[in-house]
Amino acid sequence: MVKNPTIKVRPWCPFCGQDVNEPREPVQRKMNEFKVGACQCGAVYTSDPTGFNVGSAMVECLVHACDDNWDFAWELTADDDYLTARIDNYDEQTHQVYETKNVDGRKVAGVLYFVRLTRDFAELSKKLKTHKQATDEKLHKPATKFVIPEMEPARDPKRKKKKANKADIEKMVFAGDIDALVDFSFDDPKTLRFMLRLLYDPREEKRWFCAHVIGQVCARIATRKPGTVSDLLHRMFESCTDSASTHWGLIEAIGSIIAARADIFGGFARHLLMYRGVPSSRVHVLWAMGAIAEKSPDVVRNTPIYSVFPYVNNPEPLTRGHAIRLLGRINALELKGEIEKQIDDPAPLIVYENGLPVPTTVGELARQALSVMTDQPE
Repeated sequence: MVKNPTIKVRPWCPFCGQDVNEPREPVQRKMNEFKVGACQCGAVYTSDPTGFNVGSAMVECLVHACDDNWDFAWELTADDDYLTARIDNYDEQTHQVYETKNVDGRKVAGVLYFVRLTRDFAELSKKLKTHKQATDEKLHKPATKFVIPEMEPARDPKRKKKKANKADIEKMVFAGDIDALVDFSFDDPKTLRFMLRLLYDPREEKRWFCAHVIGQVCARIATRKPGTVSDLLHRMFESCTDSASTHWGLIEAIGSIIAARADIFGGFARHLLMYRGVPSSRVHVLWAMGAIAEKSPDVVRNTPIYSVFPYVNNPEPLTRGHAIRLLGRINALELKGEIEKQIDDPAPLIVYENGLPVPTTVGELARQALSVMTDQPE
């Protein structure tokens, strides 16, 4: 017996069962968008009238659920961070769901695709949107003022150029002789390579101090030869990615360079986040982003920094403390409540500042973070 093609019902939300309104064109149109809608239960949905573009509709629906924050959407995991559902045989023209796929000779193969974020991520998405709106309102204000070192004086082209050797460079690095290292760097390209080799030291305090010195030297070299420093950063990132090599000190050095000249190399900051998922690199990434944020918080805020937000509650004190240090410096009001819970945490840790170890506690870092956080836009 042939099914009655006239049997139809209004579309409903698969999560709560309520009827949903007809999807509409988004207020802000972009290319290749689908019509969208929202249920009272918090689910959002998109309409694919043909049924041939469900994949694209799924992506757009997820991004729409994340308040059009593409970077945030890519960080979420299906089933854990959000739920999905779909209704087939949807006819966009009549806003009805038919039992059969043909009505009056017209094919009905549309799909309503639904996404509902879990409560925590839905709240975080709204906070991120609010912060973005507040940031956008400040665009009419002058851009962030970077601390730019004075231009290095031009070297006499007729001078006798210095030749670097590993032993001399090592002595200058650990003596903190920035002036001499800058002179050698302009004269002999091997200077920076010798400095990088010093990062492969089993003594942690040596690596941190060397990373700091590299940042200071590169800041001054960049006043005349920014391309040299940019090439160095590219090579350092390649070494971090190479699974066949160790990258002791490289992330710290990268962070120090970017922090010292965020006006030129701030675009490199987002690439540090690639290594946040590696346990051996996580703390160094948090430290590096925190070092950059101390002088240029907007540079860090323009990266997908929310991907490190969960570390504020990490069971490891070193990770938790560095996350709090970073979040305070970028005024992450989204996590202010979580930071307040940690002010009595006595867990000890070491944080390196300007290449030197600073003993502290998670609670002290939380108090420092809260002291610089403000509810008022800068």
